[in-house]
Amino acid sequence: MRIIFMGTPDFSVGTLEALIAAGHDVCLAVTQPDKPKGRGREMQFPPVKEAALTHDIPVFQPKRIREPECVEVLKEYQADIMVVIAFGQILPKEILEMTPFGCVNVHASLLPKYRGAAPIQWAIINGETETGVTTMQMDEGLDTGDMILKTVVEITPEDTGESLHDKLARAGATLCVRTLEEIENHTAVFTPQGETTTEYARMLTKDMGSIDWTRPAAETARLVRGLNSWPSAYTVWNEKTMKIWCAEAVQGESGEAPGTIVEVRRQEFAVQTGAGQLLVREVQIPGKKRMDAGAFLRGYHIEPGAVLKHTS
Repeated sequence: MRIIFMGTPDFSVGTLEALIAAGHDVCLAVTQPDKPKGRGREMQFPPVKEAALTHDIPVFQPKRIREPECVEVLKEYQADIMVVIAFGQILPKEILEMTPFGCVNVHASLLPKYRGAAPIQWAIINGETETGVTTMQMDEGLDTGDMILKTVVEITPEDTGESLHDKLARAGATLCVRTLEEIENHTAVFTPQGETTTEYARMLTKDMGSIDWTRPAAETARLVRGLNSWPSAYTVWNEKTMKIWCAEAVQGESGEAPGTIVEVRRQEFAVQTGAGQLLVREVQIPGKKRMDAGAFLRGYHIEPGAVLKHTS
């Protein structure tokens, strides 16, 4: 099929590569504009742009895809279908209905659960044991279109936002190829979505990573996992922001106030929470790289009774 591909981050790249490998004609890659990044503020290509250029695919980077001149650019390519995965802009009806087969979206949840911008992270934060990928025919709603295919992916106790992202990206690439095969063969079944059983998976912000030590340890451990690798869970130690990258919830009540370090061991330290304790195993402080807790404790003096603070 002749495809206009719309996507921006790393999550989209695997699907683009899979469509090319399957023999589809990706005639245009549409992605977000280049952005400055790092201390030098050098302009950086979005991952989809980098991948498209390696395959000599034309790249279009509109600031606002709904502008009339941008819509006209898309029409020129006379595609059969558009594939959209984490593009980052809302598509108007004129684009949704532009091609014979419309727009197919690859969404990282088992719809109708976790509609929204951050389904991967919220599935972990909320304690789900499984999630998946759904392909759907896009409509004007937010992730409300008719479902085509689904695939289930297990969430293990060790999964982080980053590891689950990679698993779902691979699953989504395979599922998209299957979906286009069924659409092209006219065997695809389009199933309307029911009511969602979860809240909208709202976009992540840095401030949501601030650890509230009055919350249960199990909830905090899921927050640590879900926000790894961005924006990260963090607390305040010795007037410094301490990011916590790896931690485990365990039972235990010390009688100390939430946020108090109650035990310091060779490779970890335990923090009292509102219910249970959090064993902290990997941290990072400003100006330093991520390090296991053992390395941190060898370089910095911490004793039981020290208090980690919540920033509100």
